[in-house]
Amino acid sequence: MKTTLTVSSRGVVTLPAKLRRALGLGADDLLIAETTPEGLLLRPAVTLPMEMYSSARVAEFDAAEAELAKVLARKKKPAR
Repeated sequence: MKTTLTVSSRGVVTLPAKLRRALGLGADDLLIAETTPEGLLLRPAVTLPMEMYSSARVAEFDAAEAELAKVLARKKKPAR
């Protein structure tokens, strides 16, 4: 699909609804703009959620891992 876009005086480019629908783009989606020998390439940016853990939450993970290590160590001991 080809279409002509206009760059506003503020540098804003609006993608027509038909083009956005065809590409599955929604509000607040991020695009990567890249120059190529052919011109300008716009492509969807891959974003991954990131979770920040408090010190207390990290301590919970450490405790759970320590408990798991104990269980695994008991299973590795040979039967007598």
